[in-house]
Amino acid sequence: MKFSRRPTIVATLVLVASLAASISLLHRVDAVRHDAAAEDVLYISSPTAVKRLSLGYSGFMADIYWTRAVQYFGGKHYLGATEYKLLGPLLEIATTLDPQLLVAYEYGSNFLADNPPQGAGEPQEAVKLVQFGIRNNPQQWRLYYNLGFIYYLNLKDYKSAADAFEKASQLPNAHPFTKILAGQMAQHAGEYQTARTLWSATYETAQEPSIKYNAIAHLRALRVDEDVTHLEEAVAAYRERFGWVPPSMTALTSAALLPGILVDPDRHPYNITADGWVEVSDPDSFPFITKGTPPDYQAPAPNFDRFKQADKQK
Repeated sequence: MKFSRRPTIVATLVLVASLAASISLLHRVDAVRHDAAAEDVLYISSPTAVKRLSLGYSGFMADIYWTRAVQYFGGKHYLGATEYKLLGPLLEIATTLDPQLLVAYEYGSNFLADNPPQGAGEPQEAVKLVQFGIRNNPQQWRLYYNLGFIYYLNLKDYKSAADAFEKASQLPNAHPFTKILAGQMAQHAGEYQTARTLWSATYETAQEPSIKYNAIAHLRALRVDEDVTHLEEAVAAYRERFGWVPPSMTALTSAALLPGILVDPDRHPYNITADGWVEVSDPDSFPFITKGTPPDYQAPAPNFDRFKQADKQK
Protein backbone atom coordinates (compact mmCIF):
# COMPACT_ATOMS: atom_id res chain seq x y z
CA MET A 1 0.00 0.00 0.00
CA LYS A 2 2.79 2.39 0.92
CA PHE A 3 4.60 1.58 -2.34
CA SER A 4 1.47 2.19 -4.45
CA ARG A 5 0.93 5.61 -2.89
CA ARG A 6 4.49 6.77 -3.57
CA PRO A 7 3.89 7.90 -7.21
CA THR A 8 0.89 9.94 -6.06
CA ILE A 9 2.91 11.60 -3.32
CA VAL A 10 5.77 12.34 -5.70
CA ALA A 11 3.37 13.75 -8.29
CA THR A 12 1.74 15.93 -5.66
CA LEU A 13 5.11 17.27 -4.54
CA VAL A 14 6.08 18.01 -8.15
CA LEU A 15 2.77 19.82 -8.70
CA VAL A 16 3.24 21.89 -5.54
CA ALA A 17 6.78 22.76 -6.60
CA SER A 18 5.57 23.70 -10.08
CA LEU A 19 2.86 25.95 -8.70
CA ALA A 20 5.34 27.56 -6.31
CA ALA A 21 7.75 28.20 -9.18
CA SER A 22 4.95 29.66 -11.31
CA ILE A 23 3.84 31.93 -8.47
CA SER A 24 7.45 33.01 -7.98
CA LEU A 25 7.71 33.79 -11.69
CA LEU A 26 4.49 35.80 -11.57
CA HIS A 27 5.85 37.78 -8.63
CA ARG A 28 8.96 38.55 -10.66
CA VAL A 29 6.77 39.77 -13.49
CA ASP A 30 4.67 41.93 -11.17
CA ALA A 31 7.75 43.30 -9.40
CA VAL A 32 8.66 45.52 -12.35
CA ARG A 33 6.64 48.74 -12.25
CA HIS A 34 6.34 51.69 -14.59
CA ASP A 35 9.39 53.50 -13.22
CA ALA A 36 12.67 54.48 -14.86
CA ALA A 37 14.27 51.13 -14.10
CA ALA A 38 11.71 49.36 -16.26
CA GLU A 39 13.38 50.88 -19.32
CA ASP A 40 16.54 48.87 -18.68
CA VAL A 41 15.08 45.68 -17.21
CA LEU A 42 13.16 43.06 -19.14
CA TYR A 43 11.30 40.84 -16.75
CA ILE A 44 13.27 37.79 -17.92
CA SER A 45 15.24 38.53 -21.03
CA SER A 46 15.31 35.06 -22.60
CA PRO A 47 12.14 33.61 -24.17
CA THR A 48 13.68 30.14 -23.84
CA ALA A 49 14.30 30.68 -20.12
CA VAL A 50 10.73 31.82 -19.56
CA LYS A 51 9.39 28.80 -21.42
CA ARG A 52 11.56 26.49 -19.31
CA LEU A 53 10.47 28.17 -16.07
CA SER A 54 6.79 28.03 -17.02
CA LEU A 55 6.78 24.31 -16.09
CA GLY A 56 3.99 23.35 -18.41
CA TYR A 57 2.03 26.58 -18.00
CA SER A 58 3.42 28.20 -21.13
CA GLY A 59 -0.02 29.11 -22.50
CA PHE A 60 -0.93 30.82 -19.27
CA MET A 61 2.39 32.68 -19.18
CA ALA A 62 1.99 33.67 -22.86
CA ASP A 63 -1.29 35.37 -22.01
CA ILE A 64 0.41 37.23 -19.16
CA TYR A 65 3.25 38.43 -21.37
CA TRP A 66 0.84 39.46 -24.11
CA THR A 67 -1.15 41.42 -21.54
CA ARG A 68 2.09 42.97 -20.31
CA ALA A 69 2.99 43.98 -23.87
CA VAL A 70 -0.38 45.70 -24.30
CA GLN A 71 -0.10 47.44 -20.92
CA TYR A 72 3.47 48.50 -21.62
CA PHE A 73 2.61 49.95 -25.03
CA GLY A 74 -0.57 51.63 -23.82
CA GLY A 75 1.11 53.14 -20.76
CA LYS A 76 4.07 54.47 -22.71
CA HIS A 77 1.84 55.82 -25.47
CA TYR A 78 -0.37 57.60 -22.95
CA LEU A 79 2.72 59.36 -21.61
CA GLY A 80 3.72 60.46 -25.12
CA ALA A 81 6.74 58.16 -25.42
CA THR A 82 8.66 57.87 -28.68
CA GLU A 83 10.62 54.76 -27.66
CA TYR A 84 9.30 51.31 -26.83
CA LYS A 85 12.43 49.32 -26.01
CA LEU A 86 10.67 46.39 -24.34
CA LEU A 87 7.84 45.94 -26.82
CA GLY A 88 9.66 43.68 -29.26
CA PRO A 89 11.16 41.45 -26.53
CA LEU A 90 7.81 41.15 -24.74
CA LEU A 91 6.11 40.08 -27.96
CA GLU A 92 8.93 37.63 -28.69
CA ILE A 93 8.50 36.04 -25.26
CA ALA A 94 4.70 35.82 -25.60
CA THR A 95 4.88 34.15 -29.01
CA THR A 96 7.73 31.82 -28.01
CA LEU A 97 5.63 30.65 -25.06
CA ASP A 98 2.62 30.18 -27.33
CA PRO A 99 3.46 30.15 -31.06
CA GLN A 100 -0.29 29.94 -31.83
CA LEU A 101 -1.11 33.22 -30.04
CA LEU A 102 -2.44 34.81 -33.24
CA VAL A 103 -3.56 38.09 -31.69
CA ALA A 104 0.03 38.84 -30.68
CA TYR A 105 1.12 38.59 -34.32
CA GLU A 106 -1.86 40.45 -35.76
CA TYR A 107 -2.09 43.30 -33.28
CA GLY A 108 1.48 43.26 -31.95
CA SER A 109 2.87 43.74 -35.44
CA ASN A 110 0.80 46.93 -35.72
CA PHE A 111 2.28 48.17 -32.43
CA LEU A 112 5.79 47.50 -33.70
CA ALA A 113 5.49 48.75 -37.27
CA ASP A 114 3.77 52.13 -36.95
CA ASN A 115 6.00 55.19 -36.66
CA PRO A 116 6.21 57.00 -33.29
CA PRO A 117 4.23 58.18 -31.46
CA GLN A 118 1.59 55.72 -32.74
CA GLY A 119 4.01 52.79 -32.63
CA ALA A 120 7.56 51.65 -32.04
CA GLY A 121 8.75 52.46 -35.56
CA GLU A 122 10.31 49.01 -35.98
CA PRO A 123 8.76 47.56 -39.16
CA GLN A 124 11.63 45.11 -39.72
CA GLU A 125 11.03 43.67 -36.24
CA ALA A 126 7.33 43.47 -37.08
CA VAL A 127 8.21 41.50 -40.22
CA LYS A 128 10.31 39.07 -38.16
CA LEU A 129 7.46 38.65 -35.66
CA VAL A 130 4.91 37.83 -38.37
CA GLN A 131 7.33 35.54 -40.22
CA PHE A 132 7.80 33.60 -36.97
CA GLY A 133 4.02 33.35 -36.76
CA ILE A 134 3.81 32.07 -40.34
CA ARG A 135 6.40 29.36 -39.67
CA ASN A 136 4.32 28.14 -36.74
CA ASN A 137 0.90 28.70 -38.34
CA PRO A 138 1.45 28.16 -42.08
CA GLN A 139 -2.26 27.82 -42.88
CA GLN A 140 -3.31 31.13 -41.31
CA TRP A 141 -3.88 33.42 -44.28
CA ARG A 142 -4.30 36.47 -41.99
CA LEU A 143 -0.62 36.30 -41.09
CA TYR A 144 0.41 36.57 -44.75
CA TYR A 145 -2.07 39.43 -45.00
CA ASN A 146 -0.42 41.16 -42.01
CA LEU A 147 2.98 40.64 -43.59
CA GLY A 148 1.84 42.22 -46.85
CA PHE A 149 0.27 45.05 -44.87
CA ILE A 150 3.59 45.91 -43.21
CA TYR A 151 5.55 45.62 -46.46
CA TYR A 152 3.15 47.98 -48.20
CA LEU A 153 2.30 50.61 -45.59
CA ASN A 154 5.46 50.73 -43.51
CA LEU A 155 8.29 49.60 -45.79
CA LYS A 156 6.94 50.60 -49.23
CA ASP A 157 8.21 47.26 -50.52
CA TYR A 158 5.49 46.59 -53.09
CA LYS A 159 7.04 43.45 -54.56
CA SER A 160 7.24 41.72 -51.17
CA ALA A 161 3.73 42.95 -50.35
CA ALA A 162 2.37 41.50 -53.59
CA ASP A 163 4.06 38.17 -52.85
CA ALA A 164 2.61 38.04 -49.32
CA PHE A 165 -0.92 38.85 -50.47
CA GLU A 166 -0.65 36.29 -53.29
CA LYS A 167 0.38 33.58 -50.81
CA ALA A 168 -2.49 34.57 -48.53
CA SER A 169 -4.96 34.25 -51.41
CA GLN A 170 -3.91 30.63 -52.02
CA LEU A 171 -4.72 29.45 -48.49
CA PRO A 172 -8.04 27.94 -47.37
CA ASN A 173 -10.79 30.45 -46.44
CA ALA A 174 -8.69 33.44 -47.54
CA HIS A 175 -10.66 36.62 -48.04
CA PRO A 176 -11.16 37.58 -51.73
CA PHE A 177 -9.56 40.94 -50.92
CA THR A 178 -6.16 39.25 -50.81
CA LYS A 179 -6.23 38.47 -54.53
CA ILE A 180 -7.31 42.04 -55.33
CA LEU A 181 -4.56 43.44 -53.14
CA ALA A 182 -1.93 41.29 -54.82
CA GLY A 183 -2.96 42.83 -58.14
CA GLN A 184 -3.01 46.35 -56.74
CA MET A 185 0.52 45.91 -55.41
CA ALA A 186 1.67 44.91 -58.87
CA GLN A 187 0.06 48.03 -60.33
CA HIS A 188 0.99 50.20 -57.34
CA ALA A 189 -2.47 51.71 -57.25
CA GLY A 190 -3.27 55.06 -55.60
CA GLU A 191 -2.05 55.34 -52.03
CA TYR A 192 -5.38 56.23 -50.44
CA GLN A 193 -7.33 53.68 -52.45
CA THR A 194 -4.99 50.83 -51.58
CA ALA A 195 -4.67 51.81 -47.92
CA ARG A 196 -8.46 51.99 -47.68
CA THR A 197 -8.73 48.51 -49.18
CA LEU A 198 -6.21 47.18 -46.67
CA TRP A 199 -7.95 48.62 -43.63
CA SER A 200 -11.38 47.60 -44.94
CA ALA A 201 -10.15 44.02 -45.31
CA THR A 202 -8.72 44.17 -41.79
CA TYR A 203 -12.05 45.37 -40.42
CA GLU A 204 -14.10 42.74 -42.24
CA THR A 205 -11.90 39.79 -41.30
CA ALA A 206 -10.72 40.64 -37.77
CA GLN A 207 -12.13 38.63 -34.90
CA GLU A 208 -10.60 40.67 -32.07
CA PRO A 209 -12.78 43.76 -31.35
CA SER A 210 -9.76 45.98 -30.64
CA ILE A 211 -8.37 45.16 -34.09
CA LYS A 212 -11.70 46.10 -35.70
CA TYR A 213 -11.80 49.41 -33.82
CA ASN A 214 -8.20 50.07 -34.80
CA ALA A 215 -9.19 49.55 -38.44
CA ILE A 216 -12.12 51.96 -38.08
CA ALA A 217 -9.82 54.58 -36.59
CA HIS A 218 -7.43 54.25 -39.53
CA LEU A 219 -10.25 54.38 -42.09
CA ARG A 220 -11.52 57.59 -40.51
CA ALA A 221 -8.01 59.03 -40.55
CA LEU A 222 -7.58 58.14 -44.22
CA ARG A 223 -10.78 59.98 -45.04
CA VAL A 224 -9.49 63.08 -43.23
CA ASP A 225 -6.05 62.90 -44.87
CA GLU A 226 -7.61 62.63 -48.31
CA ASP A 227 -10.04 65.49 -47.64
CA VAL A 228 -7.28 67.74 -46.32
CA THR A 229 -5.12 66.94 -49.36
CA HIS A 230 -7.94 68.07 -51.70
CA LEU A 231 -8.53 71.19 -49.62
CA GLU A 232 -4.84 72.12 -49.61
CA GLU A 233 -4.78 71.82 -53.39
CA ALA A 234 -7.88 74.00 -53.65
CA VAL A 235 -6.44 76.61 -51.26
CA ALA A 236 -3.20 76.73 -53.29
CA ALA A 237 -5.15 77.16 -56.54
CA TYR A 238 -7.29 79.93 -55.01
CA ARG A 239 -4.23 81.78 -53.73
CA GLU A 240 -2.56 81.53 -57.13
CA ARG A 241 -5.68 82.87 -58.88
CA PHE A 242 -6.62 85.68 -56.49
CA GLY A 243 -3.42 86.43 -54.59
CA TRP A 244 -4.75 85.80 -51.11
CA VAL A 245 -5.95 82.98 -48.83
CA PRO A 246 -9.63 82.03 -49.25
CA PRO A 247 -11.63 83.44 -46.33
CA SER A 248 -13.79 80.32 -46.10
CA MET A 249 -14.63 77.05 -47.78
CA THR A 250 -17.60 78.79 -49.38
CA ALA A 251 -15.13 80.94 -51.30
CA LEU A 252 -13.57 77.77 -52.69
CA THR A 253 -16.93 76.43 -53.85
CA SER A 254 -17.86 79.81 -55.36
CA ALA A 255 -14.60 79.72 -57.34
CA ALA A 256 -15.51 76.21 -58.57
CA LEU A 257 -12.45 74.78 -56.85
CA LEU A 258 -14.55 72.45 -54.67
CA PRO A 259 -17.77 70.60 -55.54
CA GLY A 260 -19.23 71.43 -52.11
CA ILE A 261 -18.50 71.98 -48.42
CA LEU A 262 -16.31 69.13 -47.11
CA VAL A 263 -17.02 67.75 -43.65
CA ASP A 264 -15.01 65.27 -41.62
CA PRO A 265 -16.36 61.82 -40.60
CA ASP A 266 -17.99 63.44 -37.55
CA ARG A 267 -19.77 65.87 -39.91
CA HIS A 268 -17.79 68.92 -38.77
CA PRO A 269 -16.59 71.32 -41.50
CA TYR A 270 -12.84 71.72 -41.92
CA ASN A 271 -11.29 75.05 -40.95
CA ILE A 272 -9.06 77.23 -43.14
CA THR A 273 -6.76 79.40 -41.03
CA ALA A 274 -5.63 82.92 -41.91
CA ASP A 275 -2.34 81.60 -43.23
CA GLY A 276 -4.02 78.95 -45.40
CA TRP A 277 -3.57 75.99 -43.05
CA VAL A 278 -6.36 73.36 -43.22
CA GLU A 279 -7.37 71.91 -39.85
CA VAL A 280 -9.99 69.52 -38.47
CA SER A 281 -12.29 70.79 -35.74
CA ASP A 282 -11.35 68.07 -33.22
CA PRO A 283 -8.05 66.33 -34.07
CA ASP A 284 -8.30 64.14 -30.94
CA SER A 285 -11.16 62.29 -32.67
CA PHE A 286 -8.76 61.10 -35.39
CA PRO A 287 -5.65 59.74 -33.65
CA PHE A 288 -3.99 58.43 -36.82
CA ILE A 289 -4.29 61.47 -39.11
CA THR A 290 -1.13 62.83 -40.72
CA LYS A 291 -2.76 66.02 -42.00
CA GLY A 292 -5.13 68.66 -40.67
CA THR A 293 -3.63 69.17 -37.21
CA PRO A 294 -2.43 72.45 -35.70
CA PRO A 295 1.34 73.05 -35.63
CA ASP A 296 3.12 71.12 -32.84
CA TYR A 297 -0.01 69.07 -32.15
CA GLN A 298 0.58 65.94 -30.02
CA ALA A 299 -1.86 63.12 -30.72
CA PRO A 300 -3.33 61.40 -27.63
CA ALA A 301 -3.30 57.66 -27.08
CA PRO A 302 -6.02 56.07 -29.22
CA ASN A 303 -9.16 55.29 -27.24
CA PHE A 304 -10.81 52.57 -29.28
CA ASP A 305 -13.96 52.61 -27.15
CA ARG A 306 -15.05 55.74 -29.00
CA PHE A 307 -15.15 53.72 -32.23
CA LYS A 308 -17.64 51.16 -30.95
CA GLN A 309 -20.51 53.40 -32.05
CA ALA A 310 -18.92 53.83 -35.48
CA ASP A 311 -18.70 50.02 -35.67
CA LYS A 312 -22.43 49.70 -34.96
CA GLN A 313 -23.22 52.15 -37.73
CA LYS A 314 -21.28 50.23 -40.39
